[in-house]
Amino acid sequence: MKTSRRKFLQYSAAGASLLALPSDSFAAPRKGAKKRILILGGTGFLGPAVVEAARARGHTLTLFNRGKTRPELFPGVEKLRGDRDPNKDEGLKALQGRKWDAVVDTSGYYPRMVKASASLLAPNVKQYVFISSVSAYASDKTPGEDESGPTATLADPTVETMGKEFEFYGGLKRACEEAAEAAMPGRVTNVRPGYIVGPDDRSDRFTYWPVRFDKGGEMLAPGTPKDPLQVIDARDLAEWLVLLIEGQVHGVFNAVGPGEAWSMGAMLDTCRKVTGKDTKVTWVPADFLEKQGETGDVRLPIYMPPTGTSAGTHLRSNAKAVKAGLKFRPVDVTVRDTLAYFKGLPEERRNKARAGLPAEREAELLALWHKSQEAKPATPAAPAASGKGG
Repeated sequence: MKTSRRKFLQYSAAGASLLALPSDSFAAPRKGAKKRILILGGTGFLGPAVVEAARARGHTLTLFNRGKTRPELFPGVEKLRGDRDPNKDEGLKALQGRKWDAVVDTSGYYPRMVKASASLLAPNVKQYVFISSVSAYASDKTPGEDESGPTATLADPTVETMGKEFEFYGGLKRACEEAAEAAMPGRVTNVRPGYIVGPDDRSDRFTYWPVRFDKGGEMLAPGTPKDPLQVIDARDLAEWLVLLIEGQVHGVFNAVGPGEAWSMGAMLDTCRKVTGKDTKVTWVPADFLEKQGETGDVRLPIYMPPTGTSAGTHLRSNAKAVKAGLKFRPVDVTVRDTLAYFKGLPEERRNKARAGLPAEREAELLALWHKSQEAKPATPAAPAASGKGG
């Protein structure tokens, strides 16, 4: 299967030394520690989670965006209108002359625009938190790779398109990191999440699995139950970002979870526990699915076989982030809340899933798999023991 995971991660230079964080992770902030935080974006998926986490800690928020995505959110929060592109409309003018303790950039995809915002804010902001991606690495083939792994590059650093197959996405994210660091050296926190999941995830990628399990019947599962899986609940990521701001922690971090090793089988076991359904899970090998043309992670979302070029996709090290205070809620809470979120959507939206196998295709693949197993020649029986000595 090809690593088109980078496509879905869109929809989805270490600095100062690491500071110690409170052992209780998300306790109330210290007296006098309230921050003024600017969010570039703030109304998509991660952005709202950051707003909620920061408000819960008593911080003051300002959102900067075009006002086109869910403008009704957070009526009590200051909103500045403009565009990430300084060459469009009012551009970044609304940010001029304003001061914040930190900025969280959840919407930076092109280095020219990240450079513009970081440069403008540099004199008036202490910390720039950039939400990058594990796609910023050069490859996914090395299990256990940490933040020191080689990063992606661009043949043309001025490109402002993701590419037909989103082949430029990782290089662009890495270039954005560099642009922020160049504008604010030693004051940048580059956070590289993998698959961000949980309630309010409109991509439907992780959501597909608990929703499909909840429907019951026979369910196709790709690969093997032991194949690794890494995801991070948006709420855990958001709470940790607030802690990084409170501690003025800089550097580069892999933001992947959960806290302990997880797998596709463990994830579906969690779905069974949460839904109470006795869904029959049929495991179909990745190579068989690839021969049937199922090579990406859109129809089999977030799954990648732990072999070849994708051997390390779900096995990145999060040790540095955990040391910096990243914590994870129980996986059954993420599964439960994600399923509840989806069930609360309008019926029309629920019927238009944005990821996962259509029911007809799943049934077709299952039938092909069962037929291939029936066609296999019977394994010859082992000869009976003679009972005689050698």
